[in-house]
Amino acid sequence: MSHENHHSHANPTLADEIHDHTEVLAAKCYQCGKCSAGCPLSDEMDYPPSVVMRMLQTGMPELEEKLLRSYTIWLCLTCEMCIARCPMEVDIPKVMDYLREKTLKAGKANPKAKNIISFHKAFLDSIQKTGRLYEMGLIVDYKMRSLNMMQDVAVAPKMFMKGKLSILPELIKERKKMESIFKKTFKNKEASK
Repeated sequence: MSHENHHSHANPTLADEIHDHTEVLAAKCYQCGKCSAGCPLSDEMDYPPSVVMRMLQTGMPELEEKLLRSYTIWLCLTCEMCIARCPMEVDIPKVMDYLREKTLKAGKANPKAKNIISFHKAFLDSIQKTGRLYEMGLIVDYKMRSLNMMQDVAVAPKMFMKGKLSILPELIKERKKMESIFKKTFKNKEASK
């Protein structure tokens, strides 16, 4: 992916930055609203997908700041319904991923997203350590991060009895390779700053 400078002005906007890192061009959106109409969570979002794209198109710093602090970027499921409905095939999930990453780096995550972020980190930790999802480890890690100790506690025994939760993780054979993938990813992120 090319990171060439495509900016037409001296002060790059958030949309320019997104384009440089993801190749998604916010200007392609012509505000038909099909993404918002098809999004399963748009009613829960502070800014539905079409509004996110419009906020990026304005280039206004105050709207960009609102977007970075929004709950919307954390609610996106990356289900790609928006891309499927978009006549211009604007990759909004890729935009949301970039905005989440930027928000975390800047320490601007919406407080309502705490549990979503906790789950995300617990999920990645599980994959990094075992090479695959270890449900019991994920649950414990998530509970410790989110402090939602009693959430879904009644469901766990039933899942355990049905064999859905294993006490011991299933490990892949070459876990060192998985760890090296994570290390390489983190190293690439640091280099691109």
